[in-house]
Amino acid sequence: MNWAERIVSATGLAVTGGRKLAGGDLGGAALVELADGRKLVAKGGPLVEREADMLRAIAASGVPAPEVHHAADGLLLMDHVEADGAKGWDSLAEALHRLHAPRAATYGWDVDYAFGPLAIPNTPQDNWPEFWARHRLLCHGEKVDGSITARLEKLAKRLSELLPVSPPPALLHGDLWGGNVLFHQGKLAALIDPASYVGHREGDVAMLTLFDNPPDSFFDALDLEAGWRERLPIYRLWPLLVHLRLFGHSYRGSVVSALDALGA
Repeated sequence: MNWAERIVSATGLAVTGGRKLAGGDLGGAALVELADGRKLVAKGGPLVEREADMLRAIAASGVPAPEVHHAADGLLLMDHVEADGAKGWDSLAEALHRLHAPRAATYGWDVDYAFGPLAIPNTPQDNWPEFWARHRLLCHGEKVDGSITARLEKLAKRLSELLPVSPPPALLHGDLWGGNVLFHQGKLAALIDPASYVGHREGDVAMLTLFDNPPDSFFDALDLEAGWRERLPIYRLWPLLVHLRLFGHSYRGSVVSALDALGA
């Protein structure tokens, strides 16, 4: 059964049009038009039900996310969100306050996730530096060259001195780069493509500032804990290691620079 047939089976409506959506390095999505005039985004893959749960968790926190209409048997159908790219940093800061509101939870998630072929382990832990060391740094050790592995091991031993042991547990988007933040008419329209887990909110800030440059007013509005800028290289190491493994040697220099900044 092809995608169109599966969408008909899931919605009870004929597919009258569609096109592939641009963006994303690891997975495809398509815009589909239904007979009743609605536009949905369709994604396929083995983890779409987990993505759907993350989108629902984000929406439940009061942050805009696409409404999920179907998530089963490798097919995800959700609302298409209009975006024009006109950034509204203030509205994103307000949304992150809601998303990151402290919750009674252990660090991690109830299931693992993945960026394409690269696993994201999320086994819950009560100690935040241990979670970050084990599931965001050391898990890459045997997959990268030995000199970086040794430096990651050295850094991991110091994380209890560099990171808070028990920061307020926050729901994180988990992959909060600019392409996953949709703006429309100067307001946040939706967060998409999450890789959510519970952790320290600075992890999302580090991801966002890896490729984007929000204004100072954005950080002022977030009212982050003292020392957050010094911790950013620790949290940036994870996406940099992910990029190194997925996209190759061109990211090695950025990984080394982050380790240099941390004295590892």
